[in-house]
Amino acid sequence: MNPHFIVHEPKDSVGVVVVDQIGAGEEVSGWVMETDETISMTATEVVPLGHKLALKDISVGETIFKYGQDIGKAVGDIRQGGHVHVQNVKTKRW
Repeated sequence: MNPHFIVHEPKDSVGVVVVDQIGAGEEVSGWVMETDETISMTATEVVPLGHKLALKDISVGETIFKYGQDIGKAVGDIRQGGHVHVQNVKTKRW
């Protein structure tokens, strides 16, 4: 089975959609590269190709990790399976 999204490290809080847009309510699977494990979840929102999918519930102010790196903070609560993008993530620099 080909994964819908890829996660680089176990501490990542998001995965990157790599095959096709994910639909709300769709059962999806992801591959964690570092551990070679597969994870599954239900998408709660549409997530376009190349965008990020929340792997867990993320609260306002929480740091978001991608590729094992801090990529910013949540500026809105994000449910597991939700679309993570500019509408709910901002850099910590400003």
